Amino acid sequence: MTKLPFILVVLSLASLLGSQKKEIPGPLAEKGELLFSDDFARKDIGEKWQVSHDAFRIRDSVLIGKQVRDDHGAIGKVHVPMKDVVVSFRFKLAGSPRFNVVFDDKQHQESHAGHLIRVAVAKKQIRLGDDREGVMRKDIREMRLDPTKKEAVEKLLEGKGTATKVDLESDRWYSMTIEIVGDKMRVSLDEKPIGFLQSPGLAHPTKESVHFTISGSDTHIDDVKIWKAKM
Repeated sequence: MTKLPFILVVLSLASLLGSQKKEIPGPLAEKGELLFSDDFARKDIGEKWQVSHDAFRIRDSVLIGKQVRDDHGAIGKVHVPMKDVVVSFRFKLAGSPRFNVVFDDKQHQESHAGHLIRVAVAKKQIRLGDDREGVMRKDIREMRLDPTKKEAVEKLLEGKGTATKVDLESDRWYSMTIEIVGDKMRVSLDEKPIGFLQSPGLAHPTKESVHFTISGSDTHIDDVKIWKAKM
């Protein structure tokens, strides 16, 4: 896989985060029909999840993931067709520096790996991103390889993401809620709103799956629930 020059990654991310710092609105939706629920109260992962080989296990009713490949994080995926949704879960960084929550549509060929929407959780920052129209859009990914197109890339990435500074502790449980309604996404941490993004790719009509991508050592995940958004 071709790697982007570090400076291009930094500059593109700066453009992506751009001028998105805005007041966070109230809840976008209520919880409607429950589409998926897992409390991991069992020994084996089973058929609910599609996971990277040897990267996930269940212990004490908690899903534990760790990176086992040098070139990509460990993936734990749930296939649930959805559009407007509310997703909630609990997490603990138990050695891992970060993880992503990613919504995909593998049938969407204009985005790398069908990536549509991303919430990237790290100890010092939580980032909301429109992957479909941002850094994962195939033409933009190609442009980022060319230093002469830096300004054009920055312009294309304007408004496609937002970031919030946080100070997450290791080995502490947190709860997260992600609301996606139309072209809007709102994220809450421990029931307090921390991020909001409005961008066209969020309104993609079919999110066929959602997955966790774990980087580094252990991230603990529990109480995963997905509801249809009720407006």
